[in-house]
Amino acid sequence: MQTSHRTSRPTPRTLLRAGVVLLLGLGLGLAGASSSQAGAKPSITKEPFGSVGGKAVDRYTLTNGKFRVRILTYGGIIQTVETPDRHGKLANVTLGFKNLDGYVTSKNPAYFGALIGRYGNRIAKGKFTLDGTTYQLAINNDPNSLHGGNVGFDKRVWSATPVTGGGAVGLRLTYVSPNGEENYPGTLRTTVTYTITGDRGIRIDYHATTDKATVVNLTNHAYWNLGGEGTGTIDDHKLQLKASRYTPVDATLIPTGKLDPVAGTPMDFRKPTAIGARNRSAFQQIVYGRGYDHNWVLDRRGSGLAVAARVSDPASGRTLTIRTTEPGIQFYGGNFLDGTLYGTGGNSYRQGDGLALETQHFPDSPNHANFPTTVLRPGQVLRSTTIYQFGTD
Repeated sequence: MQTSHRTSRPTPRTLLRAGVVLLLGLGLGLAGASSSQAGAKPSITKEPFGSVGGKAVDRYTLTNGKFRVRILTYGGIIQTVETPDRHGKLANVTLGFKNLDGYVTSKNPAYFGALIGRYGNRIAKGKFTLDGTTYQLAINNDPNSLHGGNVGFDKRVWSATPVTGGGAVGLRLTYVSPNGEENYPGTLRTTVTYTITGDRGIRIDYHATTDKATVVNLTNHAYWNLGGEGTGTIDDHKLQLKASRYTPVDATLIPTGKLDPVAGTPMDFRKPTAIGARNRSAFQQIVYGRGYDHNWVLDRRGSGLAVAARVSDPASGRTLTIRTTEPGIQFYGGNFLDGTLYGTGGNSYRQGDGLALETQHFPDSPNHANFPTTVLRPGQVLRSTTIYQFGTD
């Protein structure tokens, strides 16, 4: 299990920088890769997408063959991902809104497609102690703090720079969070680079530094429906998680500190299992989350990229394989979608209409010494990589 993703600046890393190297021929066995896409010329275009608080927001469209991804500078949001089914038919497979107003006016309560920071997931009672100082964060998920507080990274306008080279195309987003923002210590400089690969992959590289000891847990909160956004539930999707343990939670969805085995429980996704098969179980953990909303401890060796999850939709044939350098992954089954939000296709999102798979360090890690550390100190560099690989069966 990975114990840390914090390294000092002088230490070299073998993790490849996004936007510079195309992730092909690395022997990773990417599921569903299509050699017919390898010769397609990648491109990136920019268009205005409104403004927030007087700051202009842009939308970038990244294409590579029969694959197209749209990313907003507001929240670093992945707005759409269009990928073909087994018959070559394109569909958008991620949940979101069709215009900026949808994200801003609703405040994007589901965090559709957004970059999450400074701290993804929950911190118990919004409180942690670091180097003898106790910090109180906003309580925005009573009684806890969630996804960085009231105005997290998902609601900030990021600076953007297109990245090309090595046959790939990407978008580098940068945000500087000042000391004390949302009451987190230290000025945090964060860069997130999205790169699309020639085999229908989205690579996300995270990079962060600080001038004062702080806690950081960065992730992306995209929701997936491989049948197509707004087409119904993901109950028939089959999910496989490379995890033999998970972090059980209390009634407020805060980890107890234990690392429990999944064997013999509805939390066991070591073999591909239909999501709807057990998400209404009387198992106490399922009751607490109104379905799945838990962190799984990935079975991994070393700190490199490793398979974390695979999702498949039997109807369309689309697949999604997730690789990451992170030690955990949060599977959330869209349990709190209630029909009040209308997506890019004009349909309302209801319970179970999409699933999020957030690669991450564990929830509430600052309050659990036995969890992999999320502390970042001056002179250290946070580096993390996740790849969403789309294909077909």
